[in-house]
Amino acid sequence: MSRKKLTIKDLIKLANKFCEQESKFENKELFGVTDGKAVGTHIEHKFKKFLNENFIVDNGNSAKGIDLPALEINTDIKVTSIKQPQSSSPFKDAKQKIYGLGYNLLVFVYEKTDNQENETALLDFKSCSFINKERTADYTTTFRLIEMVKDGANEEDIITYLNDKNIPADDITLSQIAKQILENPPKLGYLTISNALQWRLQYGRVVALSEKVDGIIKVVDKVNI
Repeated sequence: MSRKKLTIKDLIKLANKFCEQESKFENKELFGVTDGKAVGTHIEHKFKKFLNENFIVDNGNSAKGIDLPALEINTDIKVTSIKQPQSSSPFKDAKQKIYGLGYNLLVFVYEKTDNQENETALLDFKSCSFINKERTADYTTTFRLIEMVKDGANEEDIITYLNDKNIPADDITLSQIAKQILENPPKLGYLTISNALQWRLQYGRVVALSEKVDGIIKVVDKVNI
């Protein structure tokens, strides 16, 4: 059977299937592994292999910074523990906190238990979400900026707020961002993004999300059952 080109719809369908089968898989390689990064890398590689078995995938390379860089997919894969659902992401510019990262996210959230008897690890995928790039900004920042624009804030008000939030940019850039916000208010983001050399992304709000939000697809949701 010839493989067809991967679409977002296929990606979401396969992520669901992958979570289902992995949640039952007794994994010898991950037994006793406590390093979240190692677990994440293992699962990410396994999922990419699973995708490649079924579809033609542009897997990209780490230089591009995201896992599935094909224009029609434009998605980064994140794997994190339910204990603290977070990961890091390359810092491109300060606007990412306000207008989103510039790519979609597929976030797998697992709970890991080790079986001492047969020395295997079980990763139960409690949550898997596809987050459209438009929803990948910081929740608190975008919420407040949307409110400020509605309340008639001017450029100085916006700049003051951005300074208070330590948005990492110089005065000229902040002024440009403020103008853009007034002309084109951001969409409400659903991540918590902390400033660092890389962005620190936290997914707790998405994991706990039970209502429907345009741009967020809960592929697996065992948290809100």
